[in-house]
Amino acid sequence: MEIIDLSRSEIEYLIDEWIIGNNGQRDRKLMKRRLIDGITYENLAEEFDLTERQVKNICYKNMEKLIKHL
Repeated sequence: MEIIDLSRSEIEYLIDEWIIGNNGQRDRKLMKRRLIDGITYENLAEEFDLTERQVKNICYKNMEKLIKHL
């Protein structure tokens, strides 16, 4: 099963449940914008005042966490 096959509420639940840590709130918002709203890395970088590389790293790290819990 892939994240993309899940409903919006299932994705939100996974994000809220498994994305924690020092930057948890920011990372949860970022991941919801990426996975649910389909916002590009470039636009997320601007929105969250990060570099595109930082956004990609955050997404990659957190996708690994989410996939473990499918």
